[in-house]
Amino acid sequence: MDDSAGLPVVVIGAGPVGLAAAAELAERGVEPLVLEAGASAGASVLQWGHVRLFSPWGWLIDPAAQRLLAPTGWVSPDPEAYPTGAEWVAGYLAPLAAALGDRVRTGARVVGVTRRGRDRVVDAGRDSEPLIVRTADGQRIAARAVIDASGTWTSPNPLGGDGLPAVGEAEVAQRVRAVIPDLTDAGQRARYAGRHVVVAGSGHSALTALAGLAALAREEPGTRISWVLRRPGFGQVFGGGEGDQLPARGALGVRASEAVDAGLVDPVFGFRTERIEQVADGTVVLISDEGRTLSGVDEVLVLTGFRPELGWLSEVRTELDPTLQAPVRLAPLIDPNVHSCGTVYPHGAAELVHPEPGFYLAGMKSYGRAPTFLARTGYEQVRSIADALIGDDEAAARVELVLNETGVCGGAGLFDADESDAATASGSGCCGPTVPDADPAGAASSS
Repeated sequence: MDDSAGLPVVVIGAGPVGLAAAAELAERGVEPLVLEAGASAGASVLQWGHVRLFSPWGWLIDPAAQRLLAPTGWVSPDPEAYPTGAEWVAGYLAPLAAALGDRVRTGARVVGVTRRGRDRVVDAGRDSEPLIVRTADGQRIAARAVIDASGTWTSPNPLGGDGLPAVGEAEVAQRVRAVIPDLTDAGQRARYAGRHVVVAGSGHSALTALAGLAALAREEPGTRISWVLRRPGFGQVFGGGEGDQLPARGALGVRASEAVDAGLVDPVFGFRTERIEQVADGTVVLISDEGRTLSGVDEVLVLTGFRPELGWLSEVRTELDPTLQAPVRLAPLIDPNVHSCGTVYPHGAAELVHPEPGFYLAGMKSYGRAPTFLARTGYEQVRSIADALIGDDEAAARVELVLNETGVCGGAGLFDADESDAATASGSGCCGPTVPDADPAGAASSS
């Protein structure tokens, strides 16, 4: 790409994976430019800053980033400790962004990526003209390559069981939120105490919210918690207990299971929300596609996962799996209908390429709609991409990553199936019974 010589590699997103990409590139003598829509590095992480991760510090720091930080006097946190999201930012992401200096621009929201002078239809010059990244304030930034590590946090899935917002969801938006509440905050605690709260979802974020709300219900009379699940039963939703190689994640499932056993959480199985309506007393009622109702609801927490925002990539040639919206070479390796419990294979630049030369998706966004992404998966992705961009194909292909057992058997596509079918399809042996674990840490789905 002769015309691109000397141009930076633009990294979209100053989260954990985006900043790791910048550190990996800088270490190889390639100039990165990180564009972050938020006001600071780790802006999305700060939105769930009260949540404790289920990965310890030792797995949350990119090796190249650690080498970049070492000369600054930065002190690496205890590798065995579990930070909250806010501690992750303060203890690592903010110092890393400071070490990268003016290579990180905040308040720079990307609204489009294209090829200079060419829309996606034009073949001529695609391998010689630079990529152009356009920001909301009208800047046009030429780049030799683009790594989109913008994540999926800003695109939560809706309440509707069919993937679309439930009918009426927008009209009652003040009662329907995609958040894990911080119940140590007096204002948020008052919002949920003594109320009927519905939690929709079956992933780690939902389990985190349920565990916190159950503790609130023990202390605040009248607090009622309903747990809406599309599946016909629990299956392996609580994970692997002490069989989980991330102990804090296993402990989270135990806490949620104990809350159900104690009668603090009322599960509602096989409920796919079709519409939501507000009634005269100010509460809302959820109505399923089969006409079942859940009434007297004060608050709804929609923790049903995330999806990638792809609209501003319309002019680059991406090749995405039609089901997961992940790169086609990566999708078979992460498909939750097939893979779980640590069976995701190591992958790097070769699985993340697109028909558009020099364009990559990395981090949580590369997983599309697949769940259970770990930070160090993203670190290995961008390490491999950085090697590919300097032409070191051998290093780019040398991907060595051992993932921890997830403790979640059965993919999202099986959750609506009969429990015996799901158990057969997901295999056996990885997810043991849920037993108490001494670590009381909560979890974030992207840790």
